[in-house]
Amino acid sequence: MTEKPQGAEPGDDSAAEEAVLKAAEEAVSGGASEELAAAKRELAERTGDLQRLQAEYQNYRKRVERDRLTVREIAVSNILESLIPVLDDIGRAREHGEVTGGFKSVSDSLETVVAKLGLQQFGKEGEPFDPTMHEALMHSYSSDVTEDTCVQILQPGYRIGERIIRPAMVAVAEPQPGTQTTSGPDDAEKAADAEADKADGGAES
Repeated sequence: MTEKPQGAEPGDDSAAEEAVLKAAEEAVSGGASEELAAAKRELAERTGDLQRLQAEYQNYRKRVERDRLTVREIAVSNILESLIPVLDDIGRAREHGEVTGGFKSVSDSLETVVAKLGLQQFGKEGEPFDPTMHEALMHSYSSDVTEDTCVQILQPGYRIGERIIRPAMVAVAEPQPGTQTTSGPDDAEKAADAEADKADGGAES
């Protein structure tokens, strides 16, 4: 039978065992915490990598779609631009009353198709002259206008959306030089005061 050391109190062995067990648990717990923290860091890194990959893929898809639309717009624009002289011929024939019968059906179909593809005709008599949309081929003065005005459309313009394919060829009239503006109420009052001053001066003399 093992003798206990002298001076040892009852229960000392159990206290030592508890201390050893506690130390072991703390060591295990500390190691598990470090492993858990490392796993969380790795998970955060992998999640960040995945998010960056998804963002790059979305940007790639947007860029491809944008390039595809740009190529389509350029191709459609080139086709429509080549058809403008044909549309000009149809317009001149219509002015002379020559768009009849089968030719009328073909011309109407062509104009419908190009309109669906986005081609828009512009240019009307009486609208203000805009150098970004109109090209002035003729110039004159008129007392009937108060600003630079398109008084005749020599050739209509065409655009696709906001892009001008061809400016409208127009005759422009400017306001007549020296045109008097209409007198306002202040001018009338000044004239009346001047007349009154003249009358008072004549009476004093």
